[in-house]
Amino acid sequence: MIAINEHYLKLQASYLFTDIARRVAAFQAANPDREVIKLGIGDVTRALPQACIEALHKAADEMGREDSFRGYGPEQGYAFLRETIAQNDFQAQGADISADEIFISDGAKCDTGNIQELFAADTRIAVPDPVYPVYVDTNVMAGRTGVFEDGRYTGLHYLESTRDNGFIPELPREPVDLIYLCFPNNPTGATITRNQLKRWVDYARNNKALILYDAAYEAFIRDPSLPRSIYEIEGAREVAIEFRSFSKTAGFTGTRCAFTVIPKNCAAFDAQGRPQALHSLWNRRHCTKFNGVSYPVQRAAEAVYSDEGKAQTRKLIDYYLKNAALIRKEMTALGYECTGGENSPYIWVNGRRDSWEFFDLLLQKAGVVCTPGAGFGRCGRGYIRISAFNQYENVQKAMERIKAALA
Repeated sequence: MIAINEHYLKLQASYLFTDIARRVAAFQAANPDREVIKLGIGDVTRALPQACIEALHKAADEMGREDSFRGYGPEQGYAFLRETIAQNDFQAQGADISADEIFISDGAKCDTGNIQELFAADTRIAVPDPVYPVYVDTNVMAGRTGVFEDGRYTGLHYLESTRDNGFIPELPREPVDLIYLCFPNNPTGATITRNQLKRWVDYARNNKALILYDAAYEAFIRDPSLPRSIYEIEGAREVAIEFRSFSKTAGFTGTRCAFTVIPKNCAAFDAQGRPQALHSLWNRRHCTKFNGVSYPVQRAAEAVYSDEGKAQTRKLIDYYLKNAALIRKEMTALGYECTGGENSPYIWVNGRRDSWEFFDLLLQKAGVVCTPGAGFGRCGRGYIRISAFNQYENVQKAMERIKAALA
């Protein structure tokens, strides 16, 4: 008799964004003439930078000629892209990362979910609360948690991120092995200072722990005092893996390209306490289970770093930051306490009521979709997340509707 992985049965009935989609679909079915403005899921709406489009077309043409056609590429990514990333995203910022420590993939979501395969089943996991659901659900699937009770899984260590600590969690009070951090944070929009991040790196070094650092939104940082990579912190190479994405940076949500950085001296330990290089383990996993990102897409990603691409990408991000500033300004004017919207495309709003109740209020009265904070964890109860990923005209319209609905 074939048996299932029963850990999947511990997962909640549906993924957060599936719940949202179901409610929105029901509203639209009941109100077919009402326009819905979606500021919920963090999906981009602006076209790819022109430099990326030109590179994509050129690479596609190459694939149509026998003298320039390419078949299977290197699973880790083409050298032209890995070298460009290393130079621009790390070495230019003073971070010691080489091209062969970078692994190109089709999404940071995939990588943050798949990376847990490298670690023992009894690894003690620490996740922030509120949390990006993928960090939690993939560990549930792997059997590292108990049952779901009162908004949390037993067996996980939750790092509470609240108004009182500025949505920067305190160091664990009990021993943990694997720590998920995300800055600029999804969902709260909070950012972390160098000194705060250094405390986490020092903790990991002192406790033989590992940090999984999700920096998917680093391109939205405009404050030069804030770190854009954990590798700007001394000692991080030994204890941190970093994830990045072109999805929000350059609008690649439908094009799919990202990368993970694993320094060669970053290690975990075997049963005898001997250090084992995570770089070689991930390389083996990557080569076994992944066949690489397509050549045209990697050429498009490379174009992000051209002079034209940098200017066009910055303009794109500035557009979304303008949206974020408007949302934060209007919600603050309505008397709501907000985090994010500065150095981040997300605005975390203290709704002063149940998250789903506030979600339904904005949907029913304003025709605006947000994300209920309760879907990100117990500490998200009472909050909503508003995304800046939409057209500016739609954001203006949404805020006018919200003002009318909350008046």
